[in-house]
Amino acid sequence: MRLLVVEDDKDLNRQIVAALEQAGYAVDRAFDGEQGHFLGDTEPYDAVILDLGLPKMDGVAVLQAWRRDGRVMPVIILTARDRWSDKVQGFDAGADDYVTKPFHIEEILARVRAVLRRAAGHATSELTCGPVRLDTRAGRVTVDGNPVKLTSHEYRLIAYLMHHAGRVVSRTEIVEHLYDQDFDRDSNTIEVFVGRLRRKLGVDVIQTVRGLGYILQPPGGKGGAAP
Repeated sequence: MRLLVVEDDKDLNRQIVAALEQAGYAVDRAFDGEQGHFLGDTEPYDAVILDLGLPKMDGVAVLQAWRRDGRVMPVIILTARDRWSDKVQGFDAGADDYVTKPFHIEEILARVRAVLRRAAGHATSELTCGPVRLDTRAGRVTVDGNPVKLTSHEYRLIAYLMHHAGRVVSRTEIVEHLYDQDFDRDSNTIEVFVGRLRRKLGVDVIQTVRGLGYILQPPGGKGGAAP
């Protein structure tokens, strides 16, 4: 899952990005409203953390512009303002959630998990597909209750597929949502990660749909046959 953090306080930006990366997300960052607006308008993020008090272009204006242009990714606003009217303004601009400064990093992580779940139509923090279970709080994957040790990229891959289970996901989409902006992207590596992930899971839940991409569904489910 790929996130964007737009926060002009460099130390706070660094802390949030580090925590999100440690939790298994690919993260891009911006330090002012114009840069944040450009990234959110041109890159496919799964969620955005957006400060309201930004230089060059304030957070409400950024969010209004995204929504006006049809950008529907979930947005969590950060604000040092504790007035209810500021929160209402943020929600009216299209925010999905808010966090008031100061806050604990754990709260940010929990709210990110929540908006990602809601966006994908899931009600709990544990996602399942047949015998495969993903605990988004612990960042842990199990098969029939047995833990599966994954690399960070393998975890990002299974997490993205689990959030979008039952839908065909193209290789291009996976690349766009697994890597941050600075990563040297190569769609051919996705096949390598899928192969490794299949071997580690040991169950047939990731199927190849020829010419289209991959679909995650329980063993025996209908879909394209994997070669």
